[in-house]
Amino acid sequence: MPTITINGKPCEFDGKKMIIQVADENGIELPRYCYHPGLSVVASCRICLAEIKAPNPRNDNKPEFIPKLMPTCQTPAADGMEVYTTTPKATANQKQVMEDLLINHPLDCPVCDQAGECKLQDYSYEYGRAESRFQEDKIKQPVKDIGPNVKLYSDRCIMCTRCVRFTREVTETSELAVFGRGSHEQIDVFPGVPLDNELSGNVVDLCPVGALLDKDFLFTQRVWFLSSTPSIDGITASGDNIWIEHNKGKIYRVKPRQNDEINKWWITDEVRYGWKFVASEDRLNQPQRQQLNELIDCKWDKACEEAKKGIKTAGDKCVLMVSPMLATEEAYLLGQAAKAMSDDVVFAVGPVPVDGQDKTFANGYTISAEKAPNARGVRQALEKVSESVLSYEELCELLADKKSGVKSFILTGNYPSDWVTKDFAKLIGRNFLVLIDTLPSDLVKRANVLMPSVTWAEKDGSFVNHKGIAQAFDAAIPELEGAKSEGQIALDLLKACGQEAKRYNAAAIRTEMGIETAVNEPKADRVESEMVFAEL
Repeated sequence: MPTITINGKPCEFDGKKMIIQVADENGIELPRYCYHPGLSVVASCRICLAEIKAPNPRNDNKPEFIPKLMPTCQTPAADGMEVYTTTPKATANQKQVMEDLLINHPLDCPVCDQAGECKLQDYSYEYGRAESRFQEDKIKQPVKDIGPNVKLYSDRCIMCTRCVRFTREVTETSELAVFGRGSHEQIDVFPGVPLDNELSGNVVDLCPVGALLDKDFLFTQRVWFLSSTPSIDGITASGDNIWIEHNKGKIYRVKPRQNDEINKWWITDEVRYGWKFVASEDRLNQPQRQQLNELIDCKWDKACEEAKKGIKTAGDKCVLMVSPMLATEEAYLLGQAAKAMSDDVVFAVGPVPVDGQDKTFANGYTISAEKAPNARGVRQALEKVSESVLSYEELCELLADKKSGVKSFILTGNYPSDWVTKDFAKLIGRNFLVLIDTLPSDLVKRANVLMPSVTWAEKDGSFVNHKGIAQAFDAAIPELEGAKSEGQIALDLLKACGQEAKRYNAAAIRTEMGIETAVNEPKADRVESEMVFAEL
């Protein structure tokens, strides 16, 4: 296998790769601004230049220094090559590049949202000079509103052009371009063409400095107070890998988590901003039961007893409809709970919202038209407890038959918005209804027992995406007070039926079901941001 040496460390590699790619694969950090593995290579920032010894075929392949510094992002790795980024010559270049970038850069780190995760800050400390030699006035550039989600602080831009290449090569919408020349160059949108594509928020993640900022996150939280929890897209069937970033039980932003097989480095704006229902003031947070045609508050034990009693008293068939928004493990437990409460259960998957058609971008990233994260996982889980599992449409056809014999329902929702149609509510009729949901709907007042549940961000589990790939996720924030995960509700119902009391453990349920996730199960970063200076 070919090997190169980077700063004294031997690094093996396969195929045709650039030096910076080999370094990344071997855990060696080489400075970069313009380079990104998902974009074309332009080698414009020049901070990755290195001294390179390459085998000279005219001198028995003995390594000899190439006379000039070479960009590691654009120089192919070759067997026997030696790369140095810490020599006096390479270090002098790094200092020169940093000095050039900081000439007109404003000293506004205390008010910049990028502070704490800014490559300009990091490299200024690591490679920059201790003092500035620039005595002239800095060139001032404007702040621009370039789209519904992104704001541009032009004077912070270092012209790495990552954002421009992204809109040209990935989204192929080309809203961004470089205007002007020399020190007056600016990134901007074309007149009348705002940055408003499905992936626009990714330019904020791509920007290595504080030039492109997210309007939604602007001035809301310092990044060093945030904890990051690995999770999975809980809104669509894409299964995008994400980071949920939160502090003291509150979500502040969602960012993409790299997975080369699924979402690469990107997420849609729908996923990035679609989590707001988690913090909705309308969330259901109190179990209730019906008494004298009115819902009254009750304790969880009482709600479970009423649910069991009502279903057994109703007799005949009981329908369990499990929402595709739920985790696979929860669907499995709910199936067991339904069978414990009724001898004749009809199993069904809840409505699966679809909006348009799948859209695939130039680099293979796909936006799923299916707006439910786990329709396949829910079906697979229910098929482990029943030979027959109906779709939502098949269930509606069954309920339309007055001779169906259905007398009771266990329905789950957990959709980001009201999912109940008038036609479906009519099909429920006056039959006994146990409703497990997160947000108000037309069925809430109609329910005989109401059980508030939690969103995917507040529990552990796994989803199966539209490609059939199972992925695990961890709870990012604590459960809403008064609500429980559907998995725990199912275990509480089993307890009411006489089984042993248990705590919901998604990993244990996966083992019981024989589920293997296609990626390593994430370990959540549960570090709470309660350091002394956080309160200052």
